[in-house]
Amino acid sequence: MIDRLHFAHLPTPIEELPRLSAFLGGPRLLIKRDDQTGLAFGGNKTRKLEFLVAEAQAQGAKMLISAGAIQSNHCRQTAAAAARFGFECTLVLTGDLPDQPSANLLLDKMFGAEIVHVSDRADRDRILQETFEIATQAGKKPYLVPYGGSSPIGALGYAFAVEELMQQKPCKGSDPLQECPDWIVFGTSSGGTHAGLTLGKHLFGYEGKVLGISIDESEAWLQSHVSALASNTSELLGERIEFTPDDVMATEAYCQAGYGVLTDAEREAIKLFARYEGLLLDPVYTGRAAAGLIDLIRQGFFKKDEAVLFWHTGGQPALFADKYSSLL
Repeated sequence: MIDRLHFAHLPTPIEELPRLSAFLGGPRLLIKRDDQTGLAFGGNKTRKLEFLVAEAQAQGAKMLISAGAIQSNHCRQTAAAAARFGFECTLVLTGDLPDQPSANLLLDKMFGAEIVHVSDRADRDRILQETFEIATQAGKKPYLVPYGGSSPIGALGYAFAVEELMQQKPCKGSDPLQECPDWIVFGTSSGGTHAGLTLGKHLFGYEGKVLGISIDESEAWLQSHVSALASNTSELLGERIEFTPDDVMATEAYCQAGYGVLTDAEREAIKLFARYEGLLLDPVYTGRAAAGLIDLIRQGFFKKDEAVLFWHTGGQPALFADKYSSLL
């Protein structure tokens, strides 16, 4: 039996995007609101942390340690989970340290996390391991939460998210317009969400396509990494399922500017979702994924009669980081 805590606000709702669909003149658009998972402004990592924190408790851990960028959504949710369940928390963060903490970094500190700042990302893994070893030697019983929560345990969160989707109205209604979406589109980076959705599609009979829009990684890396992670995750549920890179759909077409670099495409996507649907995206992940979705619609990639579900993975606190003050 796999340990799991239940603190996410599930199921997250699915909403229609009729005004944005009409403006783009493309397929029927829906959105899965994983920005509403409830933990510290929500986000996709909350599903993963239900399994990861449960494993930490089962191992007798007293501290959660993880790593990410200065404005990491994953680290913000990890810090919040640590506070909620009584763990100490240390975060190893890379990037330019602002004079005053804002957005996700401000929240990290509010949740009581200790911040270890690393200037050069190339040093992050080494310093993360050193931080873990120091905590171990000090008797703090640390649990290392993987980058992005993207381990077999963490990926389980999105395998079961597909089961949740299949039980919701768009997949259960009798109206032909309420059939399961033909596509799931989302932002992908460390691969845990992607691997979970890939496994969940296989396990729960979702017949549509799962397309990850890369935030910062190559297609080849994503296909290799995600297929291996999905395979390893399947072993936790029974007999291993061997996924291949061909089982993973991804595009690197929208990440060439670099991680966290705001371009006109992200600005337009964020404005369109806000002004046509009253929805907030973030400048790093959902903004980039939505920019890719919009471009694919304009290219005619999706058929007019298809339904496309955009899986909102959260991240809105990053809108308030000084780095993105030029958003408008």
